[in-house]
Amino acid sequence: MFFVRSEEVIPCPCCQGYLGVIGSRRRRYIQSSGEKVTLVIRRMRCESCCKIHHELPNILVPYKRYDAASIEETVSQQNPAVAADESTLFRLRQWFTSWSPYAVGCLTAIAHRFNLPVPELSTPSQSPLQTIGRFVGDADGWLARVVRPIANTHLWVHTRSACLSA
Repeated sequence: MFFVRSEEVIPCPCCQGYLGVIGSRRRRYIQSSGEKVTLVIRRMRCESCCKIHHELPNILVPYKRYDAASIEETVSQQNPAVAADESTLFRLRQWFTSWSPYAVGCLTAIAHRFNLPVPELSTPSQSPLQTIGRFVGDADGWLARVVRPIANTHLWVHTRSACLSA
C-alpha cells in the first residue's frame, strides 16, 4: 500500500494509528448565499486498522449539503438568511432536533473519557440549542465545536434512521 507521509502526524480516530494520505476527492457544499462550492479534501488510510478517513474542514458537517454556518443560522434563527426553500430549512431543523440528544450524549461521554468537566443539565425543559450551548457556548462556530470532537472520536452516526428511531 502506498502512503504519502506528511510532516504532520495525524492519529486515526479509531485506533490512534498513523494516517497516511492516499489521495483526494471533491466535496461540494452550498453556502448560505446559495453558491455551490467544490473543495478538494484529503483521503487518508490508517496503517493499523486500514480504515479510510476524509479530512473535513470545520466549515463542513459530515453528510450535509449546506455549510456549518448555514445550518447554525437555520437552527438558531426564526427567519434565517439562507438561500434554501422552506422544506430544506424544515429538514435541517428536524435533523438538528433529532440529532441533538445524541450529540449531548456524545459530548458527555467524551468529557468523561478525557476527565473534563461535565456541565450540569438540571433543567430538562431547555431547548436542544441551549443544552448544546452549555457544552460549547453559543458564539459563532458552535456547530463546528460540536461536530469535530464527535467525528474525531469516531462517534458520528452516518445513517439517517439511527437518530430517528424512537
